[in-house]
Amino acid sequence: MNMYVSNLSFHTDSDALKDLFVPFGNVTSAKVITDRESGQSRGFGFVEMDVADEGQAAMKSLNNKEIEGRALSVSIAKEKVFRG
Repeated sequence: MNMYVSNLSFHTDSDALKDLFVPFGNVTSAKVITDRESGQSRGFGFVEMDVADEGQAAMKSLNNKEIEGRALSVSIAKEKVFRG
């Protein structure tokens, strides 16, 4: 299950994002998206978990949870559409 996580603190890195989801199960990947030029966080990222039930539990528990003064938004990620 691939999840989109937004409203992250700009201090949150990929390891910290992963640490938020690990208590719910196996995290196969966690990535905070950064600006190409500055390297600064853009305030959102993606987390992938291999068991859908664990992902659902994480989403339910972490959506709207306040982390570093910001209420996270966690939802199922939409598939990327390639334009070309």
